[in-house]
Amino acid sequence: MATEYGAHGDQPWRDAQPQYQGEPRQGDESPGYEAPPPKSRSRRPSASTAIAGIALVLGLIGLIVSLFGVATQLLPRRFTAGQQREIVNWEFGRKWRVLSAGAIFPTSVSYPPPAVLDGGSPLTLTAGRIGIAGQDACRAATDPAAATVLDRNGCSAVLRATYTDGTKSYVVTVGVAVLPSTAQAATTVRELGHAALTGGIAPGVRAVAFKGTPAAWFTDQRRQLSGSIWAGTYVALYAVGYADSRPWEPVSGDTYADGEMTSVGLGVARAVLAAVAPPVPTPHCPGTPGC
Repeated sequence: MATEYGAHGDQPWRDAQPQYQGEPRQGDESPGYEAPPPKSRSRRPSASTAIAGIALVLGLIGLIVSLFGVATQLLPRRFTAGQQREIVNWEFGRKWRVLSAGAIFPTSVSYPPPAVLDGGSPLTLTAGRIGIAGQDACRAATDPAAATVLDRNGCSAVLRATYTDGTKSYVVTVGVAVLPSTAQAATTVRELGHAALTGGIAPGVRAVAFKGTPAAWFTDQRRQLSGSIWAGTYVALYAVGYADSRPWEPVSGDTYADGEMTSVGLGVARAVLAAVAPPVPTPHCPGTPGC
């Protein structure tokens, strides 16, 4: 009877395996023949040895990661560009809350004369503070067009004061608008510069009058020119007019008046910004909040 593969002992076919050199075929063994010794086979590593090796490698990796973490903690912290901007904005933004009104609006400020009066000799003009108004909302302290720009850029408050020049011929109301960031302050000034004129002047801060002073007659209708500059997270808006009761009249054609008004307005605005927004150093550790 024919025998199927695997029917007896599950052994392979004899000819299915390669023969060793000199190995006789089945039935060819002769008396005295000695089969060659079996070839030795290399032993495979046990499972426990492999697991131990893997554990050692993982342990070394963990040790390296831990040492790197320790080294990182010991080194000074480094801020990203975004974190630096946030810290700078925070440093600027806290100034108006910690400074007194008198520190933000100095009693007197110095400024250079207009170009029409500059004869080459060193000359410094002075403006004196008349009074400080209370804190106001952005819309209450500025023209509607200016308020729209300020609101769009996140204005939270406006602080105002009024000054007069040394001759008491001109009065200046300067307003400090508080913005969330330096970028928004810069954007505000750019947008105000492109805004349409309102009543013959650029939209800006509302005038603040004080009875019994050279600014007693100063109203919004008597503002002759206005402008704005920025530093840090603040925008300084200024409006200039005559100390007497004369109404608005275009001064762009009067080089002398335009130069003097622009000079005193910019001078006061720059002095106020210098007080509330002095330069902030680049954040670094140690010594900066967040370190």
